[in-house]
Amino acid sequence: METQNQISINKLSKHFPVGGGKFTALKEINLNFVEGEFSGLVGPSGSGKTTLLNIIGSLDSPSEGEAIVLGRAISKLSTKASAKLRKEELGFIFQSYNLLPVYTVYENVEFPLLLLNMSATERKNAVMEALDWVGLIPKIKSKPPQLSGGESQRVAIARAMVKKPKLVLADEPTANLDAENSFHILETMLKLNKDLKTSFLFATHDEKVIKYLKRKISLADGMVAKDEYISK
Repeated sequence: METQNQISINKLSKHFPVGGGKFTALKEINLNFVEGEFSGLVGPSGSGKTTLLNIIGSLDSPSEGEAIVLGRAISKLSTKASAKLRKEELGFIFQSYNLLPVYTVYENVEFPLLLLNMSATERKNAVMEALDWVGLIPKIKSKPPQLSGGESQRVAIARAMVKKPKLVLADEPTANLDAENSFHILETMLKLNKDLKTSFLFATHDEKVIKYLKRKISLADGMVAKDEYISK
């Protein structure tokens, strides 16, 4: 049986207007990803990795070519359809956590589920399961200002995973963490990848993350310089 691609990127380019001209951030990228990958877009700042991650996450559109994500052509999605894709099937983890400071840990993790057609009991079960995955059940009543950086990032992971998305996109998720916290975060992600078959795609230049990747896609000047699978 042929493996279905979760992501297919075909001759994708992205231009941004600069002055009277344009800056090309991505140049004819071709990549495919299947279910259950633990992969990363790596490279220095300005290499195009965050731009590509944003297009895959339907936060932006290609200028030329196409990204097909979970069967949807990103360039053809309406604003409403893009929001639906993100709401129902994608999880996002950012380096700045993006937690709501006035809400508890429980409420922050529950927030994505309020947009879905779920009962209060279903939401509670899903939130408690997600917080158990990241070891934060004792912190459910705490608010983000009371948490450490590592705890905040674990809340962000629980929020991304609570709806059991098919694909999680993580932009520099360990940039603000020390080595020990990074280790715990990455071990948690690897376990979720294994147990739930959730695909993870990182944009990073953090060596701590790169050591965990099963596939490393090196970007340079908006192009794929190298695409390698790493045996563990």
